[in-house]
Amino acid sequence: MARNTSLYFRIVEGRNLPAKDVSGTSDPYCIVKVDNEVVARTATVWRNLNPFWGEEYTLHLPMGFHTLTFYVMDEDTIGHDDVIGKISLSKDAIAAQHKGLDNWLNLTRVDPDEEVQGEIHLALELHRDAQRSILHCHVIEARDLAPRDITGTSDPFTRIIYNNLSAETSIIKKTRFPHWDETLELSLDEGDDDEGGSVTVEVWDWDMVGKNDFLGKVEIPLSCLHRSPLLQGWFRLLPPGHTEDDAGGKLGALRLKVRLAENRILPSVYYQPLMELLVEAVISPSEVDEPTLLTLLEEVTTVDSRQDVAMTLVKIYLGQGLVVPFLDSLNTREVHSTTDPNTLFRSNSLASKAMEQFMKAVGMLYLHQVLKPIINRIFEERKYVELDPCKIDLNRSRRISFKGSASEAEVRESSVGLLQTYLSSIMEAIVSSVSQCPPVMRVVFKQLHRRVEEQFPEAENEDVKYLAISGFFFLRLFAPAILTPKLFQLRDHHADTRTSRTLLLLAKALQSVGNLGLQLGHGKEQWMTPLHPIILCSVASVKDFLDKLIDIDHSNVCEAPQRAVFLPSVIVKEGFLQKHKAEGPQLLKRFAFKKRYFWLSSESLSYAKSPDWQVRSSIPIARVCAVERVDENAFQLQNIMQVITQDTDGQLHTTYLQCKNVNELNQWLSAIRKVSIYNEHMLPSFHPGAHRGNKWTCCLQPDRTASGCSRTHSAVTLGDWSDPLDPDAEIQIIYKELLQGRDKLRKQYLETQEVEPGEQEEPLKASQPSSVCAQGRSERARALAARLLDVVLDLERAHSTFKSREPDESRPLILSS
Repeated sequence: MARNTSLYFRIVEGRNLPAKDVSGTSDPYCIVKVDNEVVARTATVWRNLNPFWGEEYTLHLPMGFHTLTFYVMDEDTIGHDDVIGKISLSKDAIAAQHKGLDNWLNLTRVDPDEEVQGEIHLALELHRDAQRSILHCHVIEARDLAPRDITGTSDPFTRIIYNNLSAETSIIKKTRFPHWDETLELSLDEGDDDEGGSVTVEVWDWDMVGKNDFLGKVEIPLSCLHRSPLLQGWFRLLPPGHTEDDAGGKLGALRLKVRLAENRILPSVYYQPLMELLVEAVISPSEVDEPTLLTLLEEVTTVDSRQDVAMTLVKIYLGQGLVVPFLDSLNTREVHSTTDPNTLFRSNSLASKAMEQFMKAVGMLYLHQVLKPIINRIFEERKYVELDPCKIDLNRSRRISFKGSASEAEVRESSVGLLQTYLSSIMEAIVSSVSQCPPVMRVVFKQLHRRVEEQFPEAENEDVKYLAISGFFFLRLFAPAILTPKLFQLRDHHADTRTSRTLLLLAKALQSVGNLGLQLGHGKEQWMTPLHPIILCSVASVKDFLDKLIDIDHSNVCEAPQRAVFLPSVIVKEGFLQKHKAEGPQLLKRFAFKKRYFWLSSESLSYAKSPDWQVRSSIPIARVCAVERVDENAFQLQNIMQVITQDTDGQLHTTYLQCKNVNELNQWLSAIRKVSIYNEHMLPSFHPGAHRGNKWTCCLQPDRTASGCSRTHSAVTLGDWSDPLDPDAEIQIIYKELLQGRDKLRKQYLETQEVEPGEQEEPLKASQPSSVCAQGRSERARALAARLLDVVLDLERAHSTFKSREPDESRPLILSS
């Protein structure tokens, strides 16, 4: 039974950080590590001891993890950055918070001995005879050890300790991936092999001058060796076990939000009955007033979980090629149940959330094509814009004339001009983008237009069919993307205060356009009046745009089952990278990296000298068998990844690519791993170094074809709109929601109240809420609820059966045998 682990974290803000600079302040940023991998770096907040970041990330970690650590650093222009403190959270501590962690946590000091990482491969055996016992410890190898030397490596050796006895391996110089293959022996006298004792295996970095540096340890109870003749496997190295010192809050604190979602995924066959119910709900729709599986699911979900459920359903139906009838089914019920057109799609219903998540899933690339140029321009120009008289700061505005500082009227006039220019550019990009909009998105809008027109045919409701579409298109997709570009991957970091204000005013203006100007003049923000003319001028073009958007032939839109939310030929990521391809045994040098422009689709990773260059080279995605980080020590450069491919003859080839920062590195790693996730023959291990000077820089093995010395991370990805579709994992999420809500379903649909003798059972009126007893429910609804609860029960039994077959986890130190 596979495991699916997703980790969400949000770094909100910091407070009372210590001053690290001579100016009496700091320039803080955060680095986030999962175990020993850097997964994120926030923006630097300059000259601030109470910084706000507001950056959030989702990670998919199929192999699980042990520790999530947040380091707060002070950026220095010259020299190394200073460490302010850290917060370390174990997986168990996060999992104990069922609703997630949302709290201020004090920073603790960073102790070098506690900064332990990596694993060691051991085989231990206890031989006993009449006089004594001999402990054999075969120290095979270690991997991913912490770098303790200035060169980015270590000089590791291993020491085995039991009571007052010890033995050591040889020292292997300049490697984090040592291969010893040495057997150490300890001769135990009679009585020394008591089961209550434990064997300690320590790994140290040897230093010629000064004391040796601690690299980690493993403690193995001797009772394990009494029970098992041979104990062999990879063991995770642990720190000494000192308690962390939070310095009484003197290092400041971080406000963090962390949530862990962990699912056990059954084989596909067990989810088939639930999948059949979901498919049946949209291909064999019932009457609008009759319950379906989707309406039952909406009844048992909470407002907090509805967005996740909606996104999961969108992915399920995308994978089945049924997303159009799915959304049409939800929208038809929503429209049919609405009597006042002013309240249409205003609630947090499943239909509203599903439409919103659908647009993000299939429309993200379209959004980027339309908005990215103008968003980049706004960030680069960084103009001071303000219309609210109460917020105009004349000291922050640039000088507009040579007569002196700008007046309030000049600031407002300049701001109106800038906003009109930006808004015109945005509207021009949107109304000319009909051909770029995904066809499936246009078909969904076309059906929504028809359903609203059927429900509100009156002349006075002529605009409702436009408002229904623009409410989603402008108010729930484009306006939020303008307001917070980072959340839509339009920018790597949040905007500064000045740019944020410009984006907020533009988002307000675009919302008014999306409302067709119907709300103008009725709000409190009368200072937005100078923008009313351009907003009203845009309304006619919006209606014309929406008419063209829904002018599409449904029969020409392909709705085949798929594995991704985008078509194979679609470019999912592009940009400049530094490239070096290792060919032959020549020495790799820093200057061998050349700047190239890359395009990634699910078919190929292609590149050329520039975006306009006609001749392109490409790497077929089908040949990718690993995408991994490269040790800094390999090229004395940071943020390098390797794409390993296999040719038709089975030979491996490695392409080395350098990114400009760690966030870009993680984004490219994630994107290439996602498009290659279904490839066969993925490698289980790789070399984090490079083959230079007739040996690998990581493990020092001379053979270029030697097996890798570190585990691959092919399924570790960032969670976003481009996540591959995974029907089993998605159905598991729906099952968990139904499992939590089954008592509510049983009470509403299957349980009946006893009727006193002589009393008549009152029929359930249509106007009565669903909480009324199940006596008035239709037979169809009862049968559907009973069938659904049976499916949930079968899945619960399957989970119990598989869980009982899982191996004993009482020895958590052993990673694999």
